[in-house]
Amino acid sequence: METKTLPLYSQSQLEQHNTRDDCWVSLHHRKIYNVTSFLDEHPGGAELIEEYAGKDVTEIMKDGPTHEHSYVAYEVLDEEYHVGYLATPEEEKKLLGNPEHPVEVKLEEDYDSTVFVPEVPPEEKLSIVTDYTKDYGRHKFLDLNRPLLMQMLTSDFSKEFYLDQVHRPRHYGRGSAPLFGNFLEPLSKTAWYVIPLVWFPVVVYHMYTALQNMNNVLAVFLFCLGVFVWTLIEYGLHRFLFHLDFYLPRNQVAYTVHFLLHGVHHYLPMDRYRLVMPPTLFVVLCTPFYKLVFALLPKYWACAGFAGGMFGYMCYDLTHYFLHHAKLPSYMRKLKKYHMEHHYKNYELGFGVTSWFWDKVFGTYLGDNAPLSQMKFD
Repeated sequence: METKTLPLYSQSQLEQHNTRDDCWVSLHHRKIYNVTSFLDEHPGGAELIEEYAGKDVTEIMKDGPTHEHSYVAYEVLDEEYHVGYLATPEEEKKLLGNPEHPVEVKLEEDYDSTVFVPEVPPEEKLSIVTDYTKDYGRHKFLDLNRPLLMQMLTSDFSKEFYLDQVHRPRHYGRGSAPLFGNFLEPLSKTAWYVIPLVWFPVVVYHMYTALQNMNNVLAVFLFCLGVFVWTLIEYGLHRFLFHLDFYLPRNQVAYTVHFLLHGVHHYLPMDRYRLVMPPTLFVVLCTPFYKLVFALLPKYWACAGFAGGMFGYMCYDLTHYFLHHAKLPSYMRKLKKYHMEHHYKNYELGFGVTSWFWDKVFGTYLGDNAPLSQMKFD
């Protein structure tokens, strides 16, 4: 992995950059960011950052009542504003003593995302990039320096090894990890806003058709019923298809299909372009349900119910994205914690995304006392 190598600065040098026109801050008393150009764009106002110019902002960024920051904020800092590192007292004494000698430092983060933990890692941990070379050398799974699809197809993993490794999170840190590594790469990515752009018109069309041709109260009831039925489908797909896991056939093609369908999301859970379902894949999964609904119900009843189901799906996919990449209100923060525990604590429990209702019904609720998923290979 190419790691960012940047200059080392002393505490006094950091403190000199303390004005609106020259504003630097540090994070974890280690990384230094030049946020001058960001001041006017800060949602909380430039004054809040100016107050901390030339200082460390670790605590204020974690402070909920003031302005708790999401993973995205840390990601943007690293990608756009990172200019150097703050010297430790030892480094300052040894390495900055000679002003004519430019010093460079490579920051080593002491964080292993591949270990399941009882508590969800804090937001700032989720922006720490996995060391690709070190990870591959240790686990001998996939090399994030190279396209992933051909590695999956040509490897000879055992099923037990594949399932152990694919569910242990890595953080890529440079956009999306390459699947194809060629011109096909854009086909593997879907931005969150594609979901409402593509599917909301479908919802409106079917619901409008129902409202124009049947009793409106019944149409609204069937729409709501469709949303409810979707929540069960959501749970079933996640548990029995996306986590087919131990029922997988023992061959590399099956592992590759599993990887493309859902494994890559567990392997790289913070990849923002592989969090929602590509429309082409959704059409494949949705078609049997569409045909079933229109076979069982009168046409306009089916239109209303299908519109509700589609709306439920949209809510699911958008919720899934924002659980990973947004600052959320109180209820949603509980849901975020619940879903992130599915990734970082126990992937064999907690299959609900928009709620934990069906997990409680079917005994797969991921509670505080739930055990950690076992790590069988290191």
